[in-house]
Amino acid sequence: MKSLAILVSALLIASPAIAQQRSADRPDQKGISADEAKRDAKDSLLTGKVKSALAADVGLKTLTGINVETNAGIVTLKGRVDSEENKRLAEEVVKKVDGVKSVDNRLAVGGKKG
Repeated sequence: MKSLAILVSALLIASPAIAQQRSADRPDQKGISADEAKRDAKDSLLTGKVKSALAADVGLKTLTGINVETNAGIVTLKGRVDSEENKRLAEEVVKKVDGVKSVDNRLAVGGKKG
């Protein structure tokens, strides 16, 4: 439980940095509307919530192989998991997170790449 609290704290601390990085990636920051900035902030927060939900699920020991991206409430999962069951489980966990509109599950099943 202590590990989960530490993970959630770290994600909350990292969320503003992620949002700043997204803004920095855009060449003309003055061209960003308030709506876009708001959506980016919501997406960053949702990404943190999704990562926390995945970390909290005991069955997902392959968390280190899952990358999470969020765009307008659509969550994309990328990376590798060790079984079809974990791929399915990851998608189910993400769908239950408040704010997720849909899940694009691009997780590959199998051993390490290389």
